[in-house]
Amino acid sequence: MTDVEQLVSLLLAKKLKISAAESCTGGMFISKLIDIPGTSEIIGASYITYSDDAKINTVGVKAETIENFGVVSENTALEMAVGAMNTANSDIGVGITGFAGPFDDDNDPDAGKVCFGFSVNGKTVTSTKRFGNIGRNAVRELSCIYAIDTLIKLINTFGD
Repeated sequence: MTDVEQLVSLLLAKKLKISAAESCTGGMFISKLIDIPGTSEIIGASYITYSDDAKINTVGVKAETIENFGVVSENTALEMAVGAMNTANSDIGVGITGFAGPFDDDNDPDAGKVCFGFSVNGKTVTSTKRFGNIGRNAVRELSCIYAIDTLIKLINTFGD
């Protein structure tokens, strides 16, 4: 069983609904779940919030959060996750925002930086991964893999 199949199986078994607000992954995360049959039971709505305005107007990220911490920050990612969860009336929210590239400078500290926010049954977790200047699609793919693996752990911990 793949990790995404394991995540979908967990969500189905625990009857948990999931929503995401995705920026740099552009819907790739939720699409990976939708590839598995039966996900209509666990996904009601999800959001591609690529621009700052979309983050603010669609899932309720505060403009002050973006101004004070940046659009690519754990604070913004968490507000995206909670906003997606609340807007879609889900049990789980995921927020993903980052700099996928390309970058001219391999030493750019923002190259491949992705911030994640997770809310599982009211428990919240944030994290940042620095994938480096490995190419836009590789950053997006690794971000989805990281989110899936993290959610499996969080649901096993907080999912009841």
